Amino acid sequence: MATTIGVEEEFHLVDPKTGALAPTAPRIVRAPAEVEPELHRSQIETASRVHRDIDALRRDLAQRRRDLIAAAHRLGLAAVASGTVPASGIAAAGVYPKPRYEWLAHEYRQLVEEQQVCACQVQVGVPDRDLAVRVARRIQGWLHVLLALSAGSPTFHAVDTGYASYRTVAISRWPTVGPLPEVTCAREYDDTVAALMLSGVISDPGMIYFDVRPSARYPTVEIRVADACPLLDDVILLAVLGRALVSAAAREEATGKPLPEVRTVMLRAATWRAARSGLSGELVDPLGAAAVPARQAVRALLDHLRPELEHHGDWDTADELTRALLRRGTSAQRQRAVLRRGGSFVEMVNEVIRETEEG
Repeated sequence: MATTIGVEEEFHLVDPKTGALAPTAPRIVRAPAEVEPELHRSQIETASRVHRDIDALRRDLAQRRRDLIAAAHRLGLAAVASGTVPASGIAAAGVYPKPRYEWLAHEYRQLVEEQQVCACQVQVGVPDRDLAVRVARRIQGWLHVLLALSAGSPTFHAVDTGYASYRTVAISRWPTVGPLPEVTCAREYDDTVAALMLSGVISDPGMIYFDVRPSARYPTVEIRVADACPLLDDVILLAVLGRALVSAAAREEATGKPLPEVRTVMLRAATWRAARSGLSGELVDPLGAAAVPARQAVRALLDHLRPELEHHGDWDTADELTRALLRRGTSAQRQRAVLRRGGSFVEMVNEVIRETEEG
């Protein structure tokens, strides 16, 4: 039986005529659409139901997108599934009116002002929390490849940053972002979270933003490394690869294979490299420390996961969607192609809007 899976997608709300962020999340939340507020008034989140079947997950996500897009259209706006838009990082219109977000704004100041970024998060069912911690440790060395596949945030503060995923750079300044600490069980993980809360640096377990973590709310492993993706095919690819990573790690755990000895500095380096160039250059080899062509790293990931993908009936989907993504390029590459053709930032945003709506 296939492991359960769910996906959370974050979206920017923008004015398609100007590309400006629109602080209308409170009105969208009241609309007839199953959505949740995010940190900023210009962001919104959808969350799928729990699924075992990938086709059912796709249908669920597609319907949620349609509902959100319709709600945005009624306000003359658009929803954009992208790590950033050019207006990200420019003066924010304030956080969503929730006490938790207001505390964050007061405590973190400029970091919150610039947290106008959106992610795609994959939740994979792991009911045993000790296992969830160890699974998270096992899959960290592969996560930068998922980031490279999803890279779609080349702009920030109305400039081309030179990065494929500037969202990754923007969030890296928070104190609880990056690799999971070297904990080996739920008790050690919970003790770490409790110590951070006692320090006053965070207010609750939901403020743990590691690249992968045991969920603070669900019996899952939560993979948090990816940019929001305009094309639903890319979201589904992240989902099937994420589930296979977790499943493969659980099997390794069952056989007693030791936890991998991956240095935190190398995990951070691999993440930075993926954020910098996405699929357009080199990545850190998931099987070593050397630099390899990005496509080689992607192939290593698929080879590693093929037994699990076949076990879940996802191999053909993963292989087809990976090939398609490599042919058309990442969202960051497609966004920059608009600029290379002489298009404006507004035209670039509208291309991502089109992909989001047709995706």
